[in-house]
Amino acid sequence: MASLNFIFNLLLVAVFTAQFEISRSSKAYVVYMGSKTPQEQPDHILAQNQEILASVHGGSLEQAQKSHLYSYRHGFKGFAAILTDHQASQIAKMSGVVSVFPNLKRKLHTTHSWDFMGLIGEETMEIPGHSTKNQVNVIIGFIDTGIWPESPSFSDDDMPPVPARWKGQCQSGEAFNSSSCNRKVIGARYYMSGYEIEEEDSSNVVSYRSPRDSAGHGSHTASIAAGRYVRDMNYKGLATGGARGGAPMARISVYKTCWDSGCYDVDLLAAFDDAIRDGVHIISLSLGPDSPQGDYFNDAISIGSFHAAMHGVLVVSSVGNEGNQGSATNVAPWMVTVAAGSTDRDFASDITLGNAANISGESLSLFEMNISATIISASDVNAGYFTPYQSSFCLDSSLNSTVARGKVLVCRHAESSSESKVEKSRVVKEAGGIGMILIDEADQQVAIPFIIPAAIVGQKTGNKILSYISDTRHPTAKISSAKTVLGSQLAPRIAAFSSKGPNSLTPEVLKPDVAAPGLNILAAWSPAAMRMHFNVLSGTSMACPHVTGIAALIKAVNPSWSPAAIKSAIMTTATVLDKNRRPITVDPIGKRGNAFDYGSGFINPTKVLDPGLIYDVQPIDYKSFLCSLGYDEKSMRLVTRDNSTCNQTSTSTTSFNLNYPSITVPNLKDEFSVIRTVTNVGKPRTIYKAIVSNPVGVNVTVVPNRLIFTGYGQKIKFSVKFRVSAPSKGYVFGVLSWRSRNARVSSPLVVRVAGSSAGLMR
Repeated sequence: MASLNFIFNLLLVAVFTAQFEISRSSKAYVVYMGSKTPQEQPDHILAQNQEILASVHGGSLEQAQKSHLYSYRHGFKGFAAILTDHQASQIAKMSGVVSVFPNLKRKLHTTHSWDFMGLIGEETMEIPGHSTKNQVNVIIGFIDTGIWPESPSFSDDDMPPVPARWKGQCQSGEAFNSSSCNRKVIGARYYMSGYEIEEEDSSNVVSYRSPRDSAGHGSHTASIAAGRYVRDMNYKGLATGGARGGAPMARISVYKTCWDSGCYDVDLLAAFDDAIRDGVHIISLSLGPDSPQGDYFNDAISIGSFHAAMHGVLVVSSVGNEGNQGSATNVAPWMVTVAAGSTDRDFASDITLGNAANISGESLSLFEMNISATIISASDVNAGYFTPYQSSFCLDSSLNSTVARGKVLVCRHAESSSESKVEKSRVVKEAGGIGMILIDEADQQVAIPFIIPAAIVGQKTGNKILSYISDTRHPTAKISSAKTVLGSQLAPRIAAFSSKGPNSLTPEVLKPDVAAPGLNILAAWSPAAMRMHFNVLSGTSMACPHVTGIAALIKAVNPSWSPAAIKSAIMTTATVLDKNRRPITVDPIGKRGNAFDYGSGFINPTKVLDPGLIYDVQPIDYKSFLCSLGYDEKSMRLVTRDNSTCNQTSTSTTSFNLNYPSITVPNLKDEFSVIRTVTNVGKPRTIYKAIVSNPVGVNVTVVPNRLIFTGYGQKIKFSVKFRVSAPSKGYVFGVLSWRSRNARVSSPLVVRVAGSSAGLMR
């Protein structure tokens, strides 16, 4: 009997161990099942999802419900659930399933800018010659960290009632209830199931289990795009003046999916699903995956934005902050992808050396030194087991306080480092230092709110300061508090951190699409994050909502335009020249920019409502594009849930012939032609002439080279032939412009001759 009890106990241990192992090996997965048909009701989709889950849980509906996280049943079909790898593999083989992928984390891509770009007005943001008052009927959805609804940027004073077509809701939660919404912020939801599954200690760090913004990022991006006019916006006295968003009378709906450590796929897809159902016109998301990006239908943002486009919703996204060639993300052709540039406003601190040299460095620090002090390289202040090289980066505990006390330290910040620059100023302060000069090896020119007198300089300037220190017996320095500087540099410039093309997933689609201000942008903030209502941030996160705001103005004037038409107007009117009419340059070394840096160019809000011609794309065109990439008929029908076919015509069309406002040929052999179609949205009777700037070593011919329009909405097709005319190295760049008496419609041409190296040329 004892032996039987022993065996029974062993069996119990084995069972519990097995259950523990299964539990431990389980994780959140997305099960994506393509479009929903008009006949499929949300409740039926939910029941279907639970049946699938039950089938991999031994028929247990109870276990299925326990593992279920979300059902996607409005804009598209699918669900999220806690599964083992084996269960995920089983579901992936089931009929009707397009893809199954793990719950990956996405990163946030973290005013004077509108004046800089030429928009006028406090509330209506009028573009000369057009009325944008209809923006009160445009609804923008922000997928981000939530919102601080009490900010003056989100006041609903003098705003009309919420549009009758709105189907969204104001979800209650911690420090947030239905009265937190108003006629400006008309919707608010939050999602955290995917976050809580992945973050074991989430209960200790989550602030506000509600749409309320505890991080600041969501409030910042929403106010850039659609914030109301604020008369005296400033950052601790810097950059004081009136500020507003691009479409200050447009409505806002927030979808809080991003928490302290990032944004998870299962939550993102739930937000997309709800936003499409709620009735937003535009979705703005300043976040994305690490590069290189995965397949379109194994990527939550690509999936969500595809179905948004199928429902007529424009998606605007950031390109990423990795800064190197080929690092562009959010590369799907059905979304607008935005790079970051500068304005002509900087935040600077003056550094005065003992030899009377005056140097300007980036800073948001309001602390200053009253008198000069000894300046020393942090490499000479190493403590304990730290080497001089390690201490040069002012790592925590790396500095000798006896040597550092009372001095200005010169520290380094590595080009690929993720360390906090503010933290370095804390390390210097705790070691007794009274000031810091930080050499940013990436020279990103991002202003930082240091906690002591401090400023950032680039590598070249930093080396001059170090030379002064080594060549001088008693070197000294004095650092002033930050000040606002207008018109001090060439602008716009492309920021050093802004991710760049080529598109690593589909090289024949140029990414980014366009550039906008993203360097040192002042906008609304959450006082829960820091005790202030406005803050200065940099990143493609800030560039994205600038384009979102402009898209809202276009939608206000042209409510029937498709997402692709709005995108085309933004791209073809962009400029590749700075305010001095010289080619836009790229930080940090000031090289001449190209289409991999800024796409079609820097956004030009004063031109977007008069594009003349547009390159329009319908949902069926994206289906043909997918066919050309190798999706077979079965896969296509799973995604679209219609009778889509990948016939010989659609596959032979190739991805080159997607009616995109830019043209990229990444493997030109002798000669190659692409087809484009333009639609007249200018004066009914207009003649356009093709003007081509040829890429180096490539001859470009346009047929026909004159387009004669006799009516509004008329479409004309043309071909662009590329022929190798001379040897070239790497990618080369040109421009095709259609010019009339009143309009200029420009498209970048990007070509790489077969067999050439991957380098870049102008």
